[in-house]
Amino acid sequence: MKLLHFLAIAASPFLLAASAPDRAPHVPIASFEQLPKPLPLPYDGRANADQEVAAAKLRAKRTGKRLLIDLGGNWCLDCRLLAGTMELPVLKGWLAQRYEIVTVDVGRFDRNMQIPAHYGIRSRLKGVPSLLIVDPRTDKLVNTGRIAALADARSLTPQALADWLAKWSPRRPKG
Repeated sequence: MKLLHFLAIAASPFLLAASAPDRAPHVPIASFEQLPKPLPLPYDGRANADQEVAAAKLRAKRTGKRLLIDLGGNWCLDCRLLAGTMELPVLKGWLAQRYEIVTVDVGRFDRNMQIPAHYGIRSRLKGVPSLLIVDPRTDKLVNTGRIAALADARSLTPQALADWLAKWSPRRPKG
């Protein structure tokens, strides 16, 4: 019995580390003014959102990543700031290891609304960017109640955006 107690105590730091939340990498800029210009225009109004989401979900399921559906519009400064931050090399690589990312143009909240509706969001979006973070194995929303948390991205810092994304990411997939 004493040996089992000792092993449990000795192993506990490793068990805690295995279940600890993921951490975002250090973002090397302190403000959005330091992002490369022009800011990205990540949303393609001509894209077939249903096909793109389905393909990204399949890739996420195969790789053990989460699916990140970025709902927004190129008219939205907060959407473009998020996209510019996600394009920073240190964050882009980190995100690619954890998420399959697909952008969906929602126009002026009048396009592709079937995508959020699929995840139970039937009322008007509370702002953009709205991020749907999905477990592709269950096709269930992971960040319920927090999809519009970055709709005022400009009030945050690039590091705060990265930290928010880390909160929902799985550990780096094996492989």
